[in-house]
Amino acid sequence: MTAVTTDVSLRPMRWWHIGAVMEIEDELFGAEQWSPATFWSELAAGHHYLVAIDADDVVLGYAGLAVNPPDETWIQNVGVRRSAQRRGIGRLLVEALLAEAERRGVDKVLLEVAVDNGPAQRLYAQYGFEGIGVRKGYYQPSNTDALVMLRETS
Repeated sequence: MTAVTTDVSLRPMRWWHIGAVMEIEDELFGAEQWSPATFWSELAAGHHYLVAIDADDVVLGYAGLAVNPPDETWIQNVGVRRSAQRRGIGRLLVEALLAEAERRGVDKVLLEVAVDNGPAQRLYAQYGFEGIGVRKGYYQPSNTDALVMLRETS
């Protein structure tokens, strides 16, 4: 397992983080990135979003969780700047989201991940996620399929 650098902390995402998050979205997802309005909407809906911030207050990553009590929750997204990848930040974010789902008493956690994103799929599998289906052409405009993954704790 990759050790997380000690200068990274997780904080609740706030509106003022959206600009930095959009830089990461652009870097990672290009034309398939979420819009600032989507992040505003997620925060306004009370979903659980975190940012990973270094000692210089630079946002290195972010992740979100939409809880649909009582049965399930969805990991909405996990993104880490390319320059900060392979430092355990994605792992730290996923662990925090899973802890929040557990805190809220939800035992089914689902997510969608691009079928061609092997590194992310391997990360999720390490936390007990298993593929349960495919959404054809889910990501637009690339028409890339999404693998739906599920983790159940009960």
